Amino acid sequence: MTSVSLPGIEGEDLSERIAAAVLATPGVAAMHGGAFGEVATYLPGRRVTGVTIGPTSCAVHLSALYPANVIDTAERVRAAVEPLVDVPVNVIIEDLLTETGQGQ
Repeated sequence: MTSVSLPGIEGEDLSERIAAAVLATPGVAAMHGGAFGEVATYLPGRRVTGVTIGPTSCAVHLSALYPANVIDTAERVRAAVEPLVDVPVNVIIEDLLTETGQGQ
């Protein structure tokens, strides 16, 4: 797992930029930590849930907003994240949530 700080953004890690881009994407309800909360980037004093960055890929785990089209949502997320990384982006939709946060 790679931790990369961005120039000009003191203290902000690439994983935090990725999470922000994902959360700003239409159809995304929340980041998702996987079945046991194991999907995260661990930083000093904090963690970024739902994002892992490795030397050969970036994985983004999220909950989509029901009734979003999951294929379209995944493509929008990939398009938002790809400019931030130099590796392929894998988008995993773990859950569907309503606007009230209830799982489907």
